[in-house]
Amino acid sequence: MERINVKKRLLDFLRFALILGAAMAISFVLARVNDDNNPFAMAIFILAVALVARVTSGYFWGIAASVAGTFCVNYFFSYPFWAFDVTYPGYPLTMIVMLVVSILISTLTTQIKRQEQLKLEMDKEKMHANLLRAIAHDIRTPLSSILGASSALQEQQLPQEAQDSLVAGIHRDAQWLVRVTENLLSVTRFSGGEVKLKKEDEVLEEIIGSAILKYHQTPVTLPVKVETPEDILLVPADGVLLEQVLINLFDNVSAHAEGATQIWLYAAATDDRVVVSVEDDGKGISATQFPHILDGTLQQTNGLRSDDRRSMGIGLSVCRSIIRAHGGELNVTKSHHGGAAFSFYLPIKEENKGDKSAQQNPDY
Repeated sequence: MERINVKKRLLDFLRFALILGAAMAISFVLARVNDDNNPFAMAIFILAVALVARVTSGYFWGIAASVAGTFCVNYFFSYPFWAFDVTYPGYPLTMIVMLVVSILISTLTTQIKRQEQLKLEMDKEKMHANLLRAIAHDIRTPLSSILGASSALQEQQLPQEAQDSLVAGIHRDAQWLVRVTENLLSVTRFSGGEVKLKKEDEVLEEIIGSAILKYHQTPVTLPVKVETPEDILLVPADGVLLEQVLINLFDNVSAHAEGATQIWLYAAATDDRVVVSVEDDGKGISATQFPHILDGTLQQTNGLRSDDRRSMGIGLSVCRSIIRAHGGELNVTKSHHGGAAFSFYLPIKEENKGDKSAQQNPDY
């Protein structure tokens, strides 16, 4: 921690020195143009003070820039030049006004920056609270089902058909918990700050096929139709995380797309990116919900119970975090099939760009 603070103070000093040095250089150039008379020096140094306060932390550097700027204007750019003199008529008041104005600007700029930081911290706390609420929601329902089913198997003599149904339910809920746990691990990984991904050139079609195979391991799934380019698409990505994104999007359709009977996955290459879209033919999502559906803040208003499995959960938030870590973005729009379309793009290298023409693959 101490090393981090020393590094931060050193960076603040470098910014302070560079900005004041630039103000000095500009003022000297203008002084040369105006034959040693620079009426712009005071304004230039006041602007420099505001910049220093903006890019450094705390009040010290801004106030130090105010004092240094006042001295520089008096010593270098006010008559008598290259001398510190406050006895010239009008100079004391001018220098005092400049110092006060510079300090006020520095203080106000620092306060605004702190308010912005406080708002950012509040937004992060709100996001964490939403994620924790979603996690608790997603875990409680399958755990309750597993507990109830296992208790029934232990305490009651049930027909074989009923036992098989309960065991299948336990298996389904256990798989759901595995997905939630994977999402939770991703949340903890990405909430720690900047994430360095281990990117490799992955064959997108293989990732898609693996994701569909794992998606169909759960009992309640929908058929997935895939359309990809004719040529192989290589994308620089973390294959495991990208596969998790696709599985989450498929699960999202199964859990939330009311009336959906089919999932479509489209992949296409543009000049500098690969675009992937997961669409369904369900009831769709209201446009007013688009801004909230990806950050976990969407509240259900359709009368479902608070412990219903159709909560939004953390899957989509995880998807957006993973895609952003890859340099892309996840968006939601209306699908031409009638339901929702979750699309994202991934930057690609020029040499990995695939053919834009697509072929339709059979249902998975």
